[in-house]
Amino acid sequence: MQDIGMQYHIHCKEGDVGKYCFLPGDPGRCESIAQYFDDPVHIGMNREYNIYTGTLLGEKVSVCSTGIGGPSASIAMEELAALGAHTFIRIGTCGGIDLSVLPGDVVVATGSIRYEHTSLEYAPIEFPAVPDFDVTAALKGASEDLGYNTHTGVVQCKDSFYGQHSPEKSPVYYDLLQKWESWKRLGVKASEMESSALFVVASALGVRCGSCFHAVWNQEREKLGMAMPMTEDTSGAVKVGIEAMKRLIAADLKKK
Repeated sequence: MQDIGMQYHIHCKEGDVGKYCFLPGDPGRCESIAQYFDDPVHIGMNREYNIYTGTLLGEKVSVCSTGIGGPSASIAMEELAALGAHTFIRIGTCGGIDLSVLPGDVVVATGSIRYEHTSLEYAPIEFPAVPDFDVTAALKGASEDLGYNTHTGVVQCKDSFYGQHSPEKSPVYYDLLQKWESWKRLGVKASEMESSALFVVASALGVRCGSCFHAVWNQEREKLGMAMPMTEDTSGAVKVGIEAMKRLIAADLKKK
């Protein structure tokens, strides 16, 4: 690809972003994450990539939205890593699968089902999509210490939002419904759309990544008529991500 002096999609150059990065999906969520930075600066926005940079504990940190799904998320990680980023936390939303996951709870992924296709261009399907252990431990500890109802476990990563929510409309409804039943029987915590791609790409690039999610609702509880008010207030997951990143930065500083 022709050198244009900056990363092609995120439109950032050397020095624009930190080594520690948050990856929300929604461009509108970036400002609410950046408000926790010291001296945040809006670097710019191109396509789905909205970027702010500031500091935490004196270390440069950034937030870059990824849009929806694995393809755009993998582009963000590739280009941020090319600029020196080595630690990523995805702060996102999910829908609960396990009946114990309530709206407003925080889910920390310990692994992800590769029910998407981006990761297949980075690793064979036999390779597991697992987050970095230290990042995951920091997220779990931060969520519990902040008092959130915290779940850890495997999540499902998909390419089609409506394949989950309206599977009967799809010509391959039989496969979607069978797989969903498998996820339930395997105790999968929740469903989302980016983590397995990010975990596998991180492994391929030699960087570390973890994910935490705000549970918006739980369709399995809804099917059973169980009380379940939907909530889109992601501030809890944002606070968990910020606190976890601070713990990772502090641990890294001790090693210097």
